[in-house]
Parts: sequence; structure tokens; C-alpha cells
Amino acid sequence: MADNYLEYARENYEKRKEAWLKNKKRLPKPRPQRQIEKPEDEAL
Repeated sequence: MADNYLEYARENYEKRKEAWLKNKKRLPKPRPQRQIEKPEDEAL
């Protein structure tokens, strides 16, 4: 393998991870879905 391959791969990984985490913080959190109440008598 080439010299410093592991170091380069680790640095690249850390940069991508940092960018992903920064972007993740800006995303809106999904809201929980509201449950639709069904009538007890489904024949109606």
C-alpha cells in the first residue's frame, strides 16, 4: 500500500463525518404522527 494511506483515509473520514454532523444539526426533527381515532362501531 501507499505510504500514509491509512492516515489519509482517516483524515478524509473525519472531514466527511464533521460535515455530516454539521448538516444533521440543521435538519428539522420529524414530528410524531398523530393517531387517527377509529369509532368503536366500524359499521357506521
